[in-house]
Amino acid sequence: MCADDMRAAAALAVPFLIRIAADTRHPHRAGALAEVSSPARARHFGVASRDGLLLHRGDTQHSGLSHGYDDYGVEVTGYPAGWSVSAARAAITAETALLQTLLHDPDPAIRINATYALGTATDHEHAVRAAFRTRLAAEPDPIVRAAPVLATAEATRTHPHPPTIAWIRERWEDRTQAPEVRLAAAIGWLCLTDDPAPDDLRATIDDLATEERAHAMEALPWMAIAGGSRETGLRRCVRKMLHPEQPDPADCDDPWCPHH
Repeated sequence: MCADDMRAAAALAVPFLIRIAADTRHPHRAGALAEVSSPARARHFGVASRDGLLLHRGDTQHSGLSHGYDDYGVEVTGYPAGWSVSAARAAITAETALLQTLLHDPDPAIRINATYALGTATDHEHAVRAAFRTRLAAEPDPIVRAAPVLATAEATRTHPHPPTIAWIRERWEDRTQAPEVRLAAAIGWLCLTDDPAPDDLRATIDDLATEERAHAMEALPWMAIAGGSRETGLRRCVRKMLHPEQPDPADCDDPWCPHH
């Protein structure tokens, strides 16, 4: 399959899956929507560092073959995986309007997965991030409320916007926000800046990142993918971002280590 074929396949699959998700009578709509953004992201499971969690690499769609290989790796066909990733993002961007309607779906899983998909859309004009803010203001479910915050941070990682970074900081500083929102904002802010983590951010995370909440937040795809076999995504993010000197649980040789 040539690069043009891969781009065409991604462009065809994405709108097809979105239309399944939009059909309220379809029994597998949530599952279909969960797969929409899979080809738009590299599958870097367990990546939870500040510089890696929300990273979207450069557009390789128009790169020459010699410059098209990046950290996404290579397809089984031998072509750079970045080409199909770029094509999938373009297809998602073309379906932004329909995906935005799914942000208000009665099913929480649909709302989360629509947000996750839209996090990969091109958003130079901040229209998608404006939709995330609108959803955040209306969303009653605290876990679902965390999704537009993480998606806003992801979009801002791709399309930098200092006022949005400040807005995300305000979310984790705001004690009236749900704990899940404050945790998502803290993780997002750490991914958007190289500044040392302030003491109040560390205190917020220490106070709110309970084991129960960490397991509940596995409903968020960002957290589910960041996790490892021995720890939840939230716990892994906290360790990688605030305590990078600590080893991965699987790397501990001591059988009495608390990570085992």
